[in-house]
Amino acid sequence: MLADQDRIFTNIYGLRDKTLKGAMGRGHWDGTAGLIEKGRDWIITEMKESGLRGRGGAGFPTGLKWSFMPKESDGRPHYLVVNADESEPGTCKDRDIMRHDPHTLIEGCVIAGFAMGAHAAYIYIRGEYIREREALQSAIDECYDAGILGRNNKCGWDMDVYVHHGAGAYICGEETALIESLEGKKGQPRLKPPFPANVGLYGCPTTVNNVESIAVAPTILRRGAGWFAGLGKENNTGTKLFCVSGHVNNPCTVEEEMSIPFRELIDRHCGGIRGGWENLLAVIPGGSSVPLVPAEEIIDCPMDFDSLRALKSGLGTAAVIVMDQSTDIVKAIARLAYFYKHESCGQCTPCREGTGWMWRVMERMVVGNAQKREIDMLLDVTKQVEGHTICALGDAAAWPIQGLIRHFRPEIERRIDEFSRNAHQTAPVLEAAE
Repeated sequence: MLADQDRIFTNIYGLRDKTLKGAMGRGHWDGTAGLIEKGRDWIITEMKESGLRGRGGAGFPTGLKWSFMPKESDGRPHYLVVNADESEPGTCKDRDIMRHDPHTLIEGCVIAGFAMGAHAAYIYIRGEYIREREALQSAIDECYDAGILGRNNKCGWDMDVYVHHGAGAYICGEETALIESLEGKKGQPRLKPPFPANVGLYGCPTTVNNVESIAVAPTILRRGAGWFAGLGKENNTGTKLFCVSGHVNNPCTVEEEMSIPFRELIDRHCGGIRGGWENLLAVIPGGSSVPLVPAEEIIDCPMDFDSLRALKSGLGTAAVIVMDQSTDIVKAIARLAYFYKHESCGQCTPCREGTGWMWRVMERMVVGNAQKREIDMLLDVTKQVEGHTICALGDAAAWPIQGLIRHFRPEIERRIDEFSRNAHQTAPVLEAAE
């Protein structure tokens, strides 16, 4: 269990003063100018040695991503873009950072901006996050008034931070679609290359990072890369915000050490599974886009990138969705299939056509109105969508269905058998395409 002195987010539940004065009292903005004086190379080296991997889902090494930005300017400005478009179902960690502990993010913007030569940061916040945007903007205004943002500020690096409110599109959580939206265009992903580090916002070098990835940077630099790397396991280091929802006694967002076993996470912070551990059916461990894992496989699994990948799933955003025996597992995945069908931007044919097709088949699978050969046909279509689109939304639509078939195929077959036995009692019904 993570010791209180090792926690980075000191006000994640909003129980303490979230103003600049309160944040400074808890150690934030302490020696920021001194960190900047150590230079860009020192900061990037420390971030690499800390082992921090991106907290937005992909888990790409943060320090390495920062180092991709050009060291010398070719005349174009550099930009930092913070992805606060937290739209993954089950994920609710970034909203707590912005609502209750916003100064961790703002200080991180200053340090990250310096490390990549950026004098401007754009925080792209989810359309539905009204109170979060207000709290974040209030904190930014405080920083300008205190002289720690803007030109000639006390930190020693000119930095402006802007909040951009999105319109609620899930696809804008993809970094290039987010950049398109920031530029005032339709939120559709771009082809890569060129990558944002070379041609990003307004055609300038840009780094896009998740809220949590930026917010933890100042504390890592103050305490040292060795401290952060000493938590968790190799290649899965540091602390992580887990948002646990579903069939637990006390759903919560909690900061814990990476690689904490699933059982310990649930028992210590969530009061156990509703109805006891024998009532656990399955878990989606990293937000709705990763495949589910059945109870017997995840119960003692370390919660980190590599361990969950070994189970053919992923840590993702660490949005842990717990499902007990009362869950209609096929219907739950069908509901996710509808979400991805609805949120597809329509740019890529496999995603535009495939997500709708998969959802319609899943709707029939829920009641068993299908043939068993269609299970393999559905699996085959998910493989045709996966890896054949510009962004990862196609993968996100395919993986939950693949996980369902991998682990719960007998349940799908049972429903088909039951429907077939009672088919003579079912009157034909005309169904719309959508």
